[in-house]
Amino acid sequence: MSTDYLHRDEIAANDVDSNDRLAGDFQAYSAWRGQLSQRVAQLSRWLSEQDLDDAQTQLRIQTLLEKLKDDKLNIAFVAEFSRGKSELINAIFFAHYGKRVLPSSAGRTTMCPTEILFDPSRPPSIQLLPIETRAQNVTTSEYRRYTEEWATTELEVDNADAMLAALGQVGHTKRVSIEVAKSFGLFDEDDPDQVIMVGADGTVEIPAWRHAVINFPHPLLEQGLVILDTPGLNAIGTEPELTLNLLPNAHAILFILSADTGVTKSDIDVWRNHIGKAQAGSRGRLVVLNKIDGLWDELKTPAQIEAEIDRQVVTTASLLGVNPNHVFPVSAQKALVAKVQHDEALLQRAHLMDLEAALSGELLPAKQDIVRDSTITEVEDIVLATRNLLGTRRTSLLEQLDELARLRGKNQDVVMQMMDKVQTDKRHFEQGLVRFQALRSIFSQQTNQLLTLLGMDSLKAEIARIRDEMERSWFSFGEGGLRATMERFFKDTNANIASSAEQVAEIQAMMAAMYKKFSEEHGLGQVTPPPFSTLKYHKEIARLEKSFREHFNTVGRLLTTSQSRITRKFFETVASRVVYVFEVANRDVENWLKAVMAPMETQVREHQLQLRRRLESIKRIHKATDTLEGRIEELEDMDRQLTSQMDDLDQCHRQVLAALNSEISRLAA
Repeated sequence: MSTDYLHRDEIAANDVDSNDRLAGDFQAYSAWRGQLSQRVAQLSRWLSEQDLDDAQTQLRIQTLLEKLKDDKLNIAFVAEFSRGKSELINAIFFAHYGKRVLPSSAGRTTMCPTEILFDPSRPPSIQLLPIETRAQNVTTSEYRRYTEEWATTELEVDNADAMLAALGQVGHTKRVSIEVAKSFGLFDEDDPDQVIMVGADGTVEIPAWRHAVINFPHPLLEQGLVILDTPGLNAIGTEPELTLNLLPNAHAILFILSADTGVTKSDIDVWRNHIGKAQAGSRGRLVVLNKIDGLWDELKTPAQIEAEIDRQVVTTASLLGVNPNHVFPVSAQKALVAKVQHDEALLQRAHLMDLEAALSGELLPAKQDIVRDSTITEVEDIVLATRNLLGTRRTSLLEQLDELARLRGKNQDVVMQMMDKVQTDKRHFEQGLVRFQALRSIFSQQTNQLLTLLGMDSLKAEIARIRDEMERSWFSFGEGGLRATMERFFKDTNANIASSAEQVAEIQAMMAAMYKKFSEEHGLGQVTPPPFSTLKYHKEIARLEKSFREHFNTVGRLLTTSQSRITRKFFETVASRVVYVFEVANRDVENWLKAVMAPMETQVREHQLQLRRRLESIKRIHKATDTLEGRIEELEDMDRQLTSQMDDLDQCHRQVLAALNSEISRLAA
């Protein structure tokens, strides 16, 4: 085997074979995202150069750019062992290398959930979380914060043999006693399939690792692709992280079956319980019928072979309850060979291009829509706020021009009257500022009440209370007791989110009234406070609650010791996700509160500045009437500059919208 096939300069991101539809479209999506980032950054630079941004605007744009930079596309491969998952990943994503990157052979080559991604801040490596960590009720997500808990092997990307040896660790196993396997939640004495696997020495084989993260410098991974390779259907039941986090958050899931084994009962159960149930609301849930080359009978005509494949597709679709158009027959092994050898006819026969086209058509447009929606909301708010600011400046400037134009040919008494009027306006506005400060005080009180409803300390205390109760008296606590406790936990959590929504509505109504009042009394631009919805938090809590209920339906009413350990892990994962939901809610609320108050503060500052300029201008005219025409010319020049700024802002806005509305297909072409 060659030792230099992984040289990255031979695998440039643009050197994608014409057959690799998904790879080409993914690069087009990345190009679209990069173009969008450039336009947003260009808008940011222009705002800064024109002195039209503030700390809040800078924060919003920086957050948006970081989201675009860190945008990920997650594709999960789910199947029982020996269905060809790793080979399919090789065929779709790594055929450019001319070799297998992931180990793929008969038997089980992936024993733990494996994420394949690229993080430029770390060297190429494989990180492995020891299986012993399952003895603790700590989620995989929590362990990600502690690198010392992982076994790390750096990857020699220029050495094929070393690469395969390092990546082969995901298939390592160890033999342990039944008691140890039980403590990890990996053995159930009531499962006959597991009982017969007990060795003569009373030991059972378990994975050596709980989770693997492969950091690999592949062009598509560098652009944000994340691949999840699952270790078999049993892991979905024993590792709640997969059930509650990784699979639900995948943008696409490929459920892989094998033409030589057909659809098993466990296949049907996993599809219905963990993948297919999301089909109605999610794109990118596809069924792959692999190893169709086993049906390539030399004694049959090509038409007969295709007819047999079509029959298997229809049968598979019927058993899973899906449209036959969502079942894709392929031969991953032959497709990989075809791509490596540039055999167009073999690639056509392997049908991989049909799957890649469907995956591209399902995954990328849906992801583009998500990014487009979140980006356009931010950009529109920023542009609208800036336009209002420029509009306020121009309105004030035109008022000054009108005032000064009326002073032409007037005596000093008229100038004094004009100065008195501006001072009266200034005093009137300062009285309004007293009300504004009172508003800020009320706003601060309501903000504290809102953040209390979403408080992390009380949430974590409640989780700790449930955890302590589970640990102290599991069997007396029982399924019924835990179910009731969890139902109350979800009910209270949802109630807090609902109460926070009411508080948000109060704040919004108060700010809308104040914006309207200031607009009417002082001519400030009318601004509608940005909306804020808690629906996504309710939906995520509802999903977690549904998963927890289904878990109890799965384990049955009698909780064995092994099942109780899995249930504890399930609870920890649920709790971790609820904490995450509240962390996101707190961050979103804080950003929204800043966005609500920032336009008012900006307009107040701007109005104060314009009043001061008007007063200073009239004072100058009062002292020296010969400066009147010069001052009018200055203001007219400033008006032309403001008009130019508005035109430039509209141009920046159009460029961002043009980038947003670009279709991936055009970029791919």
